[in-house]
Amino acid sequence: MNPQLFLAFMLVAVSLACTPGVDWAYSISAGLRQRSFVPAVAGLCSGYVIHTVLMTAGLAALLAGVPGLLGWLTVAGAAYLLWLGFGTIRSWRGASFSAEGAVVQSGNQLRTFFQGMGTSGINPKGLLFFVALVPQFVSPEAALPVPVQSGLLGLTFVILAGLVYTGVALTSRKLLASRPGAARVVTLASGIIMIGLGAVLLTEQLLPILVSRA
Repeated sequence: MNPQLFLAFMLVAVSLACTPGVDWAYSISAGLRQRSFVPAVAGLCSGYVIHTVLMTAGLAALLAGVPGLLGWLTVAGAAYLLWLGFGTIRSWRGASFSAEGAVVQSGNQLRTFFQGMGTSGINPKGLLFFVALVPQFVSPEAALPVPVQSGLLGLTFVILAGLVYTGVALTSRKLLASRPGAARVVTLASGIIMIGLGAVLLTEQLLPILVSRA
């Protein structure tokens, strides 16, 4: 795989995983109210594993049938990053570590697992991430086949998200008690990073077109 693309992907994945949202609320709720948060985090990660499998199964055929699709996906992914980044920055003042609205079923680990899977499986942020962002970090010129690259990228996101959600669940009590403003800092930083990466990716795609027409 292209090392630069992989490092950029990891930065994007960590930024998205660190953005407070539905997954965070579920992880925090598990950390606060359940004896073990492992089923909740495992369920969240399983939802993204399903996204990875579906993406890997269909990405190769799409790229083979439409040679220019990867470039358009890159533009779409960059635009999505900009949109998500600006939206994140607009909401940073109101961000908070709140477990309100998270569904919790204590004493039933299997149900907690499937609730976590459903939470990430229908999460719009996750769906758009795998559809619009992951393909742009796949290099057709790399030694590994396109499906293998996309699968590795998807699993990398699953691992990174699992680590982030585990950290959120483990430290939720401490953060809620002693650092109520931490969510705003994390949200603002994530928004700035996503805007910066989106601008770079969009420039890389549009600059050659503008230069060729000049």
